[in-house]
Amino acid sequence: MALAVPGSVHSARLCPSVASLSENELPPPAEPPGYVCSLTEDLVTKAREELQEKPEWRLRDVQALRDMVRKECPNLSTSLDDAFLLRFLRARKFDYDRALQLLVNYHSCRRSWPEVFNNLKPSALKDVLASGFLTVLPHTDPRGCHILCMRPDRWIPSNYPITENIRAIYLTLEKLIQSEETQVNGIVILADYKGVSLSKASHFGPFIAKKVIGILQDGFPIRIKAVHVVNEPRIFKGIFAIIKPFLKEKIANRFFLHGSDLNSLHTSLPRSILPKEYGGTAGELDITAWNAVLLASEEDFVREFCQTVPVCDSILGQALPPEGLTSDAQCDDSLRAVKSQLYSCY
Repeated sequence: MALAVPGSVHSARLCPSVASLSENELPPPAEPPGYVCSLTEDLVTKAREELQEKPEWRLRDVQALRDMVRKECPNLSTSLDDAFLLRFLRARKFDYDRALQLLVNYHSCRRSWPEVFNNLKPSALKDVLASGFLTVLPHTDPRGCHILCMRPDRWIPSNYPITENIRAIYLTLEKLIQSEETQVNGIVILADYKGVSLSKASHFGPFIAKKVIGILQDGFPIRIKAVHVVNEPRIFKGIFAIIKPFLKEKIANRFFLHGSDLNSLHTSLPRSILPKEYGGTAGELDITAWNAVLLASEEDFVREFCQTVPVCDSILGQALPPEGLTSDAQCDDSLRAVKSQLYSCY
């Protein structure tokens, strides 16, 4: 998912509406709410070692990013509070330029895929949540990563389009990233491809694959530490052929295909944290607890995703489309090739 906008966010300087504004003409910034760190001492140490986060400089770094947003993207409609900006700094190891680029990509993705991001709230996705397509397991892995469990076989294409599944994934990620613990530890994905058919796989073409991967790699402030795939049928070779060209090497190296060998899975995810469906001892897989967490967050999502917010066309509109967000026409040839690959897997 290479979503970086060519020329980086400094393309904003070419925007007439931005260039014509002097600092004196900018509206006075609202005072952001104060930040209180919720990290344990161990996580503070981990953030220092892995993310270059220094507690004594944390607020200075946040202020530096805030100043960059106000100077380079003054019309970008975004939260500027400490906790929100920290997500982007941590995701890019406190590199100001890369954090700013990620923030711009984040908003660009939301604007360029309205069928996914408009009206994004738990109550609009009750069917997806009830299907068991995805959930978050109650226990974290040994590194403290939450485990996002996805089961594509639970999706019935005739009930709703694949974009509804993507909306549910994004909804879950947005909820998870609110936790500072997740911002530091990252997440693990457990994908169970048992029973995925050729007809179902064909819905996940290059166009959608590139968009989803583009968001996860370069348009969302989360660290994906591993993707464990289990029970993958032969058709998964075709699915992975769709995904792999868009993956950065670092992410590609974090994919682990276990097949039906659950012992292999248990070397990374201990049986004690897994439900019995995956050879674990943590009871049956329960989707109700995570669904309740999401549904209880309805008001938060309504405020964030269901309001009409003006976005500066000069900043997000002039920039070339991020690499992960190309048009359908550009993917026609690759889609035909992928369908050929899918059939050859049978």
